[in-house]
Parts: sequence; C-alpha cells; structure tokens
Amino acid sequence: MGKILLSIDWDYFIPINKEWCSSYIENKKNIISLWYKRYIENKIKGKNIEHLIDVSPETYLFWNKLKKYFKIHNSTKVYISDSHKFSYIIAKKHNCSEVFSFDAHSDLGYSGINSLDFKLNCSNWLGKLLKDNYVKKATIIYSPYTYENKEDFKEFNKKFNINYIKFQNLPKNIDISVIHICRSGAWTPPWLDFKFYKFINELNLKYKIINCPNRKWNTKNIDLASQINYLLCS
Repeated sequence: MGKILLSIDWDYFIPINKEWCSSYIENKKNIISLWYKRYIENKIKGKNIEHLIDVSPETYLFWNKLKKYFKIHNSTKVYISDSHKFSYIIAKKHNCSEVFSFDAHSDLGYSGINSLDFKLNCSNWLGKLLKDNYVKKATIIYSPYTYENKEDFKEFNKKFNINYIKFQNLPKNIDISVIHICRSGAWTPPWLDFKFYKFINELNLKYKIINCPNRKWNTKNIDLASQINYLLCS
C-alpha cells in the first residue's frame, strides 16, 4: 500500500473577503505589505480588520476530530512552510501515492489542464502531482469558507482520480506517513501567525520548517511615508 500525505493549508480555518482570494505570487510584498495595505484601507473606512478576521472555532478542535479518521504516529514526518507548493516536493520525496488536502482551494490549477505545464507553484502543485503520476489519487476536503466548487474543475475531475468529500464523511483508519502544514501568507493575515504556530504545536510532533519566514506585524505608529508605500502596493 502506498504512502499518504496529509496536507493542511492554514487558510482552511480563516474566512477572508472574497476580493482577497485572487492569485498572488508568493513574495514578501504579498505575504506582508499587502496586508498592511488592507489594514490601512479598512482603517480609513473606520474598520479594524484585525478584529474582523480570526480563525474559526473549529481550529481548536481540529486535531482531536482529525484523529477520529486518520492514524498519526510518533514517527510521522511533519513539515512546515509558507507556500503550499512544497507539498509536491514532500510527496515526491516520500514516495506518496495519495494525498488528502484540507484547503480553501483545490490547487489543481486555475487555467485548465494547460496550467499544469506552468512552473510548479502554490496553485497547481496537486494537479502536477497527478499529471506527473507521482500521486494516483487526491482527496480534497474543502474549507467551510471556500469560494470554489468541484464543478469548477470538471476537466481535471475527468482526467484524474479526484475525490471531494466533507470532513465528517471521511473513511476511518487512514494511515498517514507525512504531514505538511502551510501558512499561505498571501491569503492568511499576519496577526494570526501566533495562532498558526500554536495550532502546529498542539499536534505534539516534531516538525521541520522548510521555508516560513517570520512576518513582523505592528500597526502602531506607522509613519505617513510607510502608509503611502503600502497603499501603492498592488
């Protein structure tokens, strides 16, 4: 029986505005500066998005609920990153033939099958694992806050073995070999990063950080020049 990768995107737990769910290049500008821009724009409107966006209550119950369906061992490898694209590398490295993905996005690719010819990125890693035949089956457990639907990916669904399922309908005793938890900083706010690491530590397993830079978030005393620079960020 092949090995199984459990891939968890932090955005699974965070309800963000639909207009923020665009496709972004994962760089410093988009994982931090863009959030300052959103903060300032909303502050001008009299809103504090730090108070409006938080993790779902499910976050605090997730690991206990997960263990009703998945078998996780003390020897299970755990990796942490910002970008979800590392799931491709991790699955390949550990010879995984199946993936279970908890995410607000499918990450199959967003320009049809042709998007699998693009360079590996956070939006096509799962599709590329299937196309390159490293993974034979993928199961997507969509976030309650997703704006996607499986019907958006008919072309992929016809070509590959992809299953969409609700958390409570998962089969039991799924033996997990590797876990990857990604932050997806372009889609998850930096003021919740401390909860991200708290979530990871509640798994009580050793983990390896691949690439997950600290995000400095301080909205007190942002000078005018910095505010202008952030507002010009696009």
